[in-house]
Amino acid sequence: MNAVLPHVSVVGAGRMGEGIALAFIHAGLPVNLIDIKDRAEDERRGYFERVRNNIRSELQMLVRLGVLEGDQADIALARLTVQSKSQAAATLPQCDLVFEAVPEIIGVKQETFAWVSEHVRASTIIASTTSTFLVTELSEMVSEPQRFVNAHWLNPAYLMPLVEVSRSDATCPHVVERLLQLLKRIGKVAVVCNPVAGYIVPRIQALVMNEAARMVEEGVASAEDIDTAVRVGFGLRFSVLGLLEFIDWGGGDILYYASRYLSGALSPRFESPQVIADNMQNGRNGLRDGQGFYDYRDMDVDAYKQQRLGDFVRKLELSGLTPAFEGALKQV
Repeated sequence: MNAVLPHVSVVGAGRMGEGIALAFIHAGLPVNLIDIKDRAEDERRGYFERVRNNIRSELQMLVRLGVLEGDQADIALARLTVQSKSQAAATLPQCDLVFEAVPEIIGVKQETFAWVSEHVRASTIIASTTSTFLVTELSEMVSEPQRFVNAHWLNPAYLMPLVEVSRSDATCPHVVERLLQLLKRIGKVAVVCNPVAGYIVPRIQALVMNEAARMVEEGVASAEDIDTAVRVGFGLRFSVLGLLEFIDWGGGDILYYASRYLSGALSPRFESPQVIADNMQNGRNGLRDGQGFYDYRDMDVDAYKQQRLGDFVRKLELSGLTPAFEGALKQV
């Protein structure tokens, strides 16, 4: 990609396409946002105006939130070009990276990838933003499958830092590295995962959301209390410690025995995976053993714990939940 200003296009001018385009123009890079649908001239002008107004509204929201200043919103919007398919046919040959963000309909994606492949260079990276289809399925729809990846953005795409990148065996490692560098350049944090349904975040959050809904269904607690518990308990901790890091922090054996109890009392769905039992057997219970999912043997554990707890205290401060010294006396 161009070392100075890479040429980026987003194919699909819906909600996700708008969000990805906004992420790039906010970061200082121009973007072509391409409407894949064939429209009459009057309809096209009206739709393009709505797209620009949508992005302008999001930029103004960022101004009200203090993320941007007013003139910065105008500067960012000037970096956006909205195009029809016929207009984009002339600019795609100069494109370094194309994000596909069309509806999750396999026929629409197949048609889109065929059209993009026809117009871009062989070196152009093509990345699908799909949350449904595997990279191994979609890579067969493009020419030069070695330049194809999935790049799953989380909504709202312009604010959420994470992008999950999924590659196939055919994907060139250099292509993955180029994409990761560009995402880092616009302030995103990218993770790489294998072609498995659900990526990382959707797979975890589907289990958690279903369990929360199941607790409402079973009358365990009110929706309000469950959500409060998630926001000030579950969410706060896991914004500092990752799930696997948290297992190491508390001890894999604790998870193992808790899971045995819950699977007996509630459902087999709470059984722990074999890796937890294997770690126990091999003396890899986490921090206290010096090994778990991570290796702590050459780490200053006290410094590591202080750093993580410091991060947690700052989260509490931002949430207005820091414990107050003698707070109970002040309530009298």
